[in-house]
Amino acid sequence: MDLSIAERAIDVALAYLPNVVGGILILIFGWIVAGAVARWVRRGLARVERIDATLRNFLASLVRYGILILTVLAMLNQFGVQTASLIALFGAAGLAIGLALQGTLSNVAAGVMLLLLRPFKVGDYIDAGSAAGTVIDLGLFTTELATFDNIQVFVPNTALWGATLKNYSVYPTRRLDVTVGISYGDDLEVALAALEQVLRDDPRVHREPEPQVLVDALADSSVNLIGRFWCNAGDYWPLRFDLTKRFKQTCDARGITIPFPQRDVHLHQAPAA
Repeated sequence: MDLSIAERAIDVALAYLPNVVGGILILIFGWIVAGAVARWVRRGLARVERIDATLRNFLASLVRYGILILTVLAMLNQFGVQTASLIALFGAAGLAIGLALQGTLSNVAAGVMLLLLRPFKVGDYIDAGSAAGTVIDLGLFTTELATFDNIQVFVPNTALWGATLKNYSVYPTRRLDVTVGISYGDDLEVALAALEQVLRDDPRVHREPEPQVLVDALADSSVNLIGRFWCNAGDYWPLRFDLTKRFKQTCDARGITIPFPQRDVHLHQAPAA
């Protein structure tokens, strides 16, 4: 009895041995091919400057896992498993998972588009309306920002992809406007000449395009003058603060007054009844 069972076990083992060996060989071959193709894709994409390193790794991993899935299906087919039903089952499961993770997959799709089109890169200062800061990391689900006061913020990629983005780091120069108000009784030409001299004396102010000092508005309490000029993007905020201070000092030295907001009130006494 025991001898008969052993003989049948040996016969079954010998019958399935080619399939087992073939399945193992298919698995090993697919594993090697998946790794080799992933490395080839990563090296090929590295030659394209516009493709970010995160996107290169994502696409290479996607190709690798795709080949591994095909390898597993081929191995199951080697054992006589009906892979068509498995593919249908995986498709239904994938649809259900996709519906459940719709928001997450939307972030992934938005992250891929951001990596492909590159509206910003790591180190740029951006403003998306709801969030603004320096880009620290661009991932497939979220983008990490550091605000101007150095607070870490994670923004979903869909929020960036669907918003109007302002990138303050793309162009090397920026235009800066500094406004100062003078009294209506001051000499307008003297004030214009004084502020123009302040702009000419600062080497950070570009000579081309030529800096200008213009009359911006006749406000309720003052005549508003605006200094309009171009500077390097890195000098924007230091120059704004310095020139605001120097405009005030120059006006004080030239006897030009900067008025306080004021309003005239006229009282009319009604006649007695």
